[in-house]
Amino acid sequence: MDMLVKLYDLPDSRAAFEKVREGEIELRRALAPEKHKVIAWVRKNFSEAWASEADVAFSRQPVACFIAIERGKIVGFACHDATCPNFFGPTGVDPAARNKGIGAALLFACLEDMRHAGYGYAIIGGVGPGEFYAKTVGAIAIEGSGPGIYRGLL
Repeated sequence: MDMLVKLYDLPDSRAAFEKVREGEIELRRALAPEKHKVIAWVRKNFSEAWASEADVAFSRQPVACFIAIERGKIVGFACHDATCPNFFGPTGVDPAARNKGIGAALLFACLEDMRHAGYGYAIIGGVGPGEFYAKTVGAIAIEGSGPGIYRGLL
């Protein structure tokens, strides 16, 4: 299933960003010279498919991949405009770093970046944790959207 987010009506993100800052986690846009490290981390911790999508996010200008760093190590990532324009994802947080607000902060970073680029809506493709997206940014299910753009994926 896919979900839809109104970018013009996002909730206030300040608390999400403050929570990761308080946890001494740096959240920022990835830089081109970090591409090999980010892609390798995504491949190792998630999947080859997600690594491919993150690779595409690095081809955007500016780079459409955000990362979370704790003690000099990547602990999370989120991309947008990778498989399709106007799509959020993929995104993931290291299991050992979960419940620190990293996923929400990465989500807000991408969605706010998309809003600044002029999008009115974002699509979250192939949603796993639908309740998280509904609660965090008011995402709603797009009826009849499964399996969506990933139909027939090799």
